[in-house]
Formats: sequence, structure tokens, C-alpha cells
Amino acid sequence: MKVYISVDMEGIAGIATYDQVIRGGSGYSRAQLLMTSETNAAIEGAFDGGATEVLVNDSHGTMDNLIHEQLDPRARVIFGSPKAFCMAEGLTSDFDVALYVGYHAPAGSEGVLAHSFSGYFASFRVNGAVASEASVNAMFAATRGVPVGLVTGDDIICDIARRSFPGVRTVQVKEARGVMAANSLSPQEARKQIRNQAADAVRGNGGTQLLPVPDGIRLEIGFQTALAAELVEAVPGVVRTSNLSIARELDSPEDLLGMIATSYNLAGLAARTVYSLVNRT
Repeated sequence: MKVYISVDMEGIAGIATYDQVIRGGSGYSRAQLLMTSETNAAIEGAFDGGATEVLVNDSHGTMDNLIHEQLDPRARVIFGSPKAFCMAEGLTSDFDVALYVGYHAPAGSEGVLAHSFSGYFASFRVNGAVASEASVNAMFAATRGVPVGLVTGDDIICDIARRSFPGVRTVQVKEARGVMAANSLSPQEARKQIRNQAADAVRGNGGTQLLPVPDGIRLEIGFQTALAAELVEAVPGVVRTSNLSIARELDSPEDLLGMIATSYNLAGLAARTVYSLVNRT
């Protein structure tokens, strides 16, 4: 029984502000501890449920947030960035179930620190619908024949997961009270619930179902600056749909993840360029 865990930071109990999730913020070190502890809860639950192997993918920001010496030594960890498949790196058809820990609501929606893959994206749609990181990664997992057994995070992403992923278990560790405000469980209670639900997800993974994989995928992204849209427009196949937005038709979830990574890296370049020019004037 092989279990895959993708862990983000914004959906962890006790985390609600940008100061906590951005490296260099005064709250970042504490957030690392909270993220590492919830990851351990999921690892422990996976082994409680019968896992023989667990692979963890550090999926937040620079993707080197977890404190490795404090992680359950039974698990292996993928970390660092860039990765070819981003938050889904390392997920292959050998795995029996995927667990998504610390996930959050998508760009343009309510939710604690809501965004989709990058804060540089003002909006993010797949086939016309607002899309979360969980839904994109679940689509990729489906191409490998791996169902999503657990999603943890705030009330918004848990509600989305229950409506979108048949048979999924969820752990709502906090309720959104704003972009940077939450009513949170204690970290100890959140870990207890995550461990229990991870164990149940692994024991009962046959009750979950794969997300449908569409024949074609249309990605639409709205940016914070026109320069970002202009840079991404230079990618072959991209169509500029407005001053601040682009669209591209894609053939597979693998292509989708690649286009997302290209877009947020170019958007980041645009943001740094604009910031540099503004500070010169």
C-alpha cells in the first residue's frame, strides 16, 4: 500500500496571514513547525491505515518548507523547486491513494489566503470554471489512476472537495473569517483529526473515485499586471483575451501543469520588473 501526500501551508491550522506563509516573514518559522506537525499526523495516519510506503511532496512556495529532521522517518520527501509536475511531483500509478494536506480555496473565491498556484494570478479557470490547486492536482492524479482520499484545509476548500471528489474525506481545520483571518482548531486537535481521517482514507481508499479527465483543457488566467499577460502571450498557443488575461487550449493535465508553471514564473518576472521600475522613479 503506497500513499502519496502533497502538503501546502495556507490550509494548516493556526496559519492565516501572509507574514506566516512567505519566507522571511516573522511568523514563517512557526508556520514551518505547524506544517511539519500536520504532515506528521498524515504520515502517522497513513501507516495506521496500512500504508507500507509514504512519499511526501513539499508543495508550498519554494517547496522547501518542511523541517526534515522533525518528520516521521518512515516517509520519504520530495522538496525544492522547480519540479516538472509542481505540487504533484512524484505521483505515479504505483500509488494507491493521494492525501492533500494544508490546501486552500482557489483564486477569486472566499477563503484564507485563497489563490491558485500563484498570488500573481487574479483569476484562474479551467474549462470555464474557477479551479483550485486541489482540482488540478486531482485531475493529474486521475491520469495515474490514483484517487484523492483526503483533503484538509479551511471550510471553503473542504466544501469544494466534498462536492467535487466522490468519496473524499475532509478535515476542516479552520473557518475563513477573511483573506487573512480564521477561526481555527487548536493545532493538537487538527492533528488528531487528520491522523484519524488519513487512516480511514487509506483503509477505505476503494470508496473514493477518480476525477474525470476531460478530452481537452482550456486554461484561462487573469493577471495583476498587463506586463505579465504580455510576457505569457509570447508562449506558443497562448491567446490574449484582454489586457490582463490569456487563454490556452491544452491536451492533458501534464501540459496544464507545465503551462501553469510557465505562467507563474513569467508573472513573477513581470512583478519584479514593475517593482524595480517603480522604485527607480
